[in-house]
Amino acid sequence: MKDPKKKHATAIVTTLRAHGFQAYFAGGCVRDMVMKKAVGDYDIATDARPRQIQRLFKKTVRVGATFGTVLVVMDGTPYEVTTFRGAARSGFSKNPRTDALNRDFTVGGLLYDPLRKKIIDHTGGIAGIKRKEIRSIGTPERCFSQDALRLLRAVRLSSRLGFGIERETLAVIKKMSGAIRTVSAERARGELVSILTGKDPYRGMQLLDETGLLKELLPEIEAEKGVEQPPRFHPEGDVFVHTMLLIKRLKNADLILALSCLLHDVGKPPTFEKKDRIRFNGHDVVGARMTEEIMRRLRFSNEEIRKVTYCVGNHMRVMNAKKMREATLARIFLKDTFETELKLHKYDCLASHNSLDIYRFLRRKYLAFMRRPIKPKPALNGHELMGMGFNQGPAIGRVQRELVDLQLEGKIKTKEEAKRWVDKQWTQQKRSGSSSAR
Repeated sequence: MKDPKKKHATAIVTTLRAHGFQAYFAGGCVRDMVMKKAVGDYDIATDARPRQIQRLFKKTVRVGATFGTVLVVMDGTPYEVTTFRGAARSGFSKNPRTDALNRDFTVGGLLYDPLRKKIIDHTGGIAGIKRKEIRSIGTPERCFSQDALRLLRAVRLSSRLGFGIERETLAVIKKMSGAIRTVSAERARGELVSILTGKDPYRGMQLLDETGLLKELLPEIEAEKGVEQPPRFHPEGDVFVHTMLLIKRLKNADLILALSCLLHDVGKPPTFEKKDRIRFNGHDVVGARMTEEIMRRLRFSNEEIRKVTYCVGNHMRVMNAKKMREATLARIFLKDTFETELKLHKYDCLASHNSLDIYRFLRRKYLAFMRRPIKPKPALNGHELMGMGFNQGPAIGRVQRELVDLQLEGKIKTKEEAKRWVDKQWTQQKRSGSSSAR
């Protein structure tokens, strides 16, 4: 058995069976096996209760008290082991068929016996896979009433698998879209992230829009609809169309890039004005503030918020890249978000005027910069500058920043060159601690 995850998951099933319990692979891993796709994670369904599961394995973590889920850790990798669910959301069952019938969609209701190498289909999941269709198990109303997150999960599965959503299931999602507000921000965020970082986030965004879920989850993006843009720079149409064209460029993107593309123009609707022409003055600054609010509402991490907010707030600055000093460009290149900023700029251009002159300029400069040594320390430290007559204070910091800029530009390479520059440029200022003469 080449797949170590499958080997460990089979070992878990074997252990449970050896102690008199039923156990099967369940859900998405079985679907992927049927579709002959690589399986990411193996989940296991069993009639053993959580405490019984924990007694059988050395290392476990109880993660889902309501849903009866225990993580069994094998060789450092966690595997979800969940007690068969009953008819009620929090109830347990001894019957694998009852468990399958209380799952969300037919394609996710499959079970697999790894010991007998047999697929068990109580829900019509194989037929659903052949039809490439997302269909609720039982009536859609019952399915989504059991857990409103399933409204969003249907969109996620459709976009990631390339399946259509069955007509009645889709109609009920539209009807019940407001129920997504009852789902915790953390759970909704997980599905949204999976949509945006999948192989077809454009399809996912279209479905969010079509079903009304976009309006419920991201009203700030919904507000971009109908917001005109100056045709000279944006012949493609309104702000929403422009944003969707950026999303269309994405495929299995990292989270920071995906969110930066989605939110980069979120500040345009509130800054729209039409005088000599349509303008969005300060939309980058407003957008950064709105981005932080949106991401905090959805419980993203502080580090994710920092990076995306920075990309949104600075996405306009590269327009003046050709006029920037080498040191200014170098400082931009040194940001941990720069590669994301560069891709965002490229997609922004391709979704509007289609000119990549600045992108090519920045990429050429960046590649040349990356061949140089990493950001240097100031050629002269504080003690050396004080030895040259500077008083301790802010003037030393200003001199060192100037030195680093010149080093980044390749104009200063040695301590001797740095000392000559300081003597020449700072003769009048170094003793007083006043500002730079440059």
